Amino acid sequence: MTVVVRVENVSKKYQLGKIGAQSFQGEFQRWWSKVRGKEDPFKKIGVQSQIENSEFWALRDINFEVQQGDAVGIIGKNGAGKSTLLKILSRITLPTTGSVKVKGRIASLLEVGTGFNPELTGRENIFLNGAILGMNKAEVKAKFDEIVDFSGIEKFIDTPVKRYSSGMYVRLAFAVAAHLESEILILDEVLAVGDAEFQKKCLGKMDDVAHKQGRTILFVSHNLTAVKSLCNQAVMLSAGNVIAKGSVEKVAALYLQKSIVLDVLKRWDNPESAPGNELVRIKSARVISQNNSEFINIHTALDIEFEFWNYLDKAFLNFSIVIFTSEEVPVLNTVSPKQWYAQGVVKGSFHIPADFLNDRVYRIQLLIVKEGKIIFNDSNILTFEVVEGQRNSSWHGKWVGVVRPKFEWKLDYVPEKIKVG
Repeated sequence: MTVVVRVENVSKKYQLGKIGAQSFQGEFQRWWSKVRGKEDPFKKIGVQSQIENSEFWALRDINFEVQQGDAVGIIGKNGAGKSTLLKILSRITLPTTGSVKVKGRIASLLEVGTGFNPELTGRENIFLNGAILGMNKAEVKAKFDEIVDFSGIEKFIDTPVKRYSSGMYVRLAFAVAAHLESEILILDEVLAVGDAEFQKKCLGKMDDVAHKQGRTILFVSHNLTAVKSLCNQAVMLSAGNVIAKGSVEKVAALYLQKSIVLDVLKRWDNPESAPGNELVRIKSARVISQNNSEFINIHTALDIEFEFWNYLDKAFLNFSIVIFTSEEVPVLNTVSPKQWYAQGVVKGSFHIPADFLNDRVYRIQLLIVKEGKIIFNDSNILTFEVVEGQRNSSWHGKWVGVVRPKFEWKLDYVPEKIKVG
């Protein structure tokens, strides 16, 4: 296979607190002040010198290769250096040290606001991006209708993109990046904006680009399910360093192992330090195993219990619990009946029957709602793991699905002689 991207010893350093002079004259003034031992004329008033002179390494000695036709997922927590790496690969910013060698044309879709001229219309930006990729007007025109149809914003194609919503912008930007003739497609959190239908459409197009057209994709996302379904390779970053690289299954499993902290009990004795606001504050939340064991297996029934201080007087409240897998796949959403509450401590619980959840890690989101308005939202109030239990079947592989309910089966046998042949 041909190597189309080679990253060698790439590091990126930022100077914290540093203000760009914005012109050659300004940079000369800064240099001349330094030579004479004077203070930087562009230094922020009130900023301490130790902050001004501190350095931050966003990336450190990054090395990896991408083969032609590979779909590579770049994963890691916020601040790991993923977006900085993509900006270097897209040639938006230069590395401090090291080199990046790319074979082929690159189309990239990074954060909203990059890649388009806001003063130009959607139509003009399509042709501008094509010209940047080295395509002539006839080649872009041949793809134009397909791009507009995919984006779904044909009514606004002659409107300046500065008037687009973030969703409209991403729709058009993705359509341009995916349809124009580039050998390498770089995407940063393209699924973070837009509705579920458009996200599904994007994944379908990326799958087509990677597996049918044989183009190379570098894809950053916090949605591990999307990364695993689209990519065959992955690179994991942490604090600017490469922690792992290789098959997407191996790297994703390591990421989950390192990033998940199980938390089945939280308690606050002092309301002032508890999460919440002037309306409600959480007192406790916990996952209780019905068999009183610290391990929860698939045959264990669970209770999700919570308490909170209610400062509202005569309020109609209801509660919502959402359970997600560690790959951010929604499992269920349950909502309590609306009920009247006075000031005081409110207790609630939610029961999960045995033989319902699969063996995996789950997180719980808790919302408190007052007359249709969310007044409290903790997206990760608890995290728990369900492990494998005793199996009564001959299947010993991984059980698919986010849930694993035990349904009642009915099978009948009618004796009958069957002629063979």
